[in-house]
Amino acid sequence: MKESDLAKRGMDMARSGALRLLAGVRDGLSLSDQAGALKALAPQDQARAARLAAAVLRHQSRADAVIAGYVSRKPSPQVADILRLATIELLELEGAAHGVVDAAVTLTRGLGQKGQAAAGMVNAVLRKVAAHRGWADLPPQPMPGWLRDPVALAYGEEAALAIEAAHQAGAPLDLTPKPGISVEGANLLPTGSWRIHGPAQVSALPGFATGDWWVQDAAAALPVRLLDPQAGEGIADLCAAPGGKTLQLAAAGAQVTAVDITPARLKRVAENLRRCGLAAELAAADALEWRPDGPLDAVLLDAPCSATGTIRRHPDLPFLRDGSGIPALIDLQSRLIDHALSLLPPGGRLVYAVCSLLPDEGEAQVAAALTRHPGLRVEEPVLPGIEPDWITPEGGLRTRPDHWADWGGLDGFFMARLRKAG
Repeated sequence: MKESDLAKRGMDMARSGALRLLAGVRDGLSLSDQAGALKALAPQDQARAARLAAAVLRHQSRADAVIAGYVSRKPSPQVADILRLATIELLELEGAAHGVVDAAVTLTRGLGQKGQAAAGMVNAVLRKVAAHRGWADLPPQPMPGWLRDPVALAYGEEAALAIEAAHQAGAPLDLTPKPGISVEGANLLPTGSWRIHGPAQVSALPGFATGDWWVQDAAAALPVRLLDPQAGEGIADLCAAPGGKTLQLAAAGAQVTAVDITPARLKRVAENLRRCGLAAELAAADALEWRPDGPLDAVLLDAPCSATGTIRRHPDLPFLRDGSGIPALIDLQSRLIDHALSLLPPGGRLVYAVCSLLPDEGEAQVAAALTRHPGLRVEEPVLPGIEPDWITPEGGLRTRPDHWADWGGLDGFFMARLRKAG
């Protein structure tokens, strides 16, 4: 088979894989839960399928706006996904029109009798889409109302639009190295993380096999830096998986216990510790019930949350959630804060963090904790590279996807360092 034929076959397989992923999202499955949907594909085609599916989810409302101008009635969900995928290939990824349209028609015919009937429509619509002008002028995909309303209220309409633009742009690859290590081919960020722009196969990057670094968004690396772990300190990392913060603590020389309720997720932490040549004690337990065998100096609590700060790297999230679970999460976060403080001696410190854009999960939680625990105080962050306007009136640290826009943004996080009354 010619190299060009192999490339076309791989692209067609990737398109089919992307459509399977999109169908899974419609059925309520996250992209990360669907590894089995792509197991028949070669690794490079799996990666391509995932990128295509993510592109569709990031631009779905824009694609629908274009398609709506050329269809007379709403297509079936399967055909709609094919039209969206092809539209984004044509207008966002600037694919060759003939190949994209031909592939979309073939995929439609593969849907059976109804697909055969729809193939002509798909062909006609996409030929018009290929000549469409004004794609760049369409607004970014909006956040769902349950998220957008509180975000706009908290940060303003201009910031909400900037956050939506950051979600659409996606996220670069950030790495956290062991102390003293530079990352080849990456750019050093002001806070100490290293950033790689563009597609990258993580396992093939220099330093992966030798355990010099691990993947971790620059914002996600800040809670440990805020905690300021010291060599020999006893520190609990509650709700630890997937383990980036455990690795940071261990690399600083702390005596770390990583606690997570899911044994399978702790296995991933163990694998990363082995690759990086670091050590930590692992405890499969409910963080609300776990207690240490010995005294602790500090606790890091990266609490379960809405994960709304990670949409730029998880574009499926707005399609899978409706905000109904947030009150239960807020209650859990409050109980976890109280339990974490009970594990500390007088004068011990706790860093509370959530990868959420919602103040109810961040700033409001800290304000409530200060009310519940007399003598508890917030220690204002002093960290290299952070911007002054990231510091909140409460003394916490708030990052948003639109921060560092020219460098590729940040995940949305809230974190605060709390000092127990001593």
